[in-house]
Amino acid sequence: MLPEGQMLRYATTNRDGYRHYHSDPARCRTCPRLSICTRNQHHRKTVTRHVWEDAKERVDSRRLEPVGKRLYVRRKETVERSFADAKQLHGYRYARMRGIAGMREQALLCAAAQNLKKIALAA
Repeated sequence: MLPEGQMLRYATTNRDGYRHYHSDPARCRTCPRLSICTRNQHHRKTVTRHVWEDAKERVDSRRLEPVGKRLYVRRKETVERSFADAKQLHGYRYARMRGIAGMREQALLCAAAQNLKKIALAA
């Protein structure tokens, strides 16, 4: 929505996943805020948003709630610890094998080792 209450209409989505919304040039041409809103020579305001922008805004709003803040504090104890162990103890600091297939094999071996350690500690 523009400052004068005008709705932007959907124009197109490009190959990179960005939606383009345009204003009506006839309305913008007579708008008193035209110089603030846009410097486009065709008197058209364009807004670009990624197709996942709504989902990103929802995730950010949940992350900033009290429950989300508590969960984010625990992240360093759970998720980040797993990556730190992989780097320190399981050779994730360097690629042991070449190519995508080799790296996939290294990642799967590391995950298997971590899962075996979890099973051993749980028993």
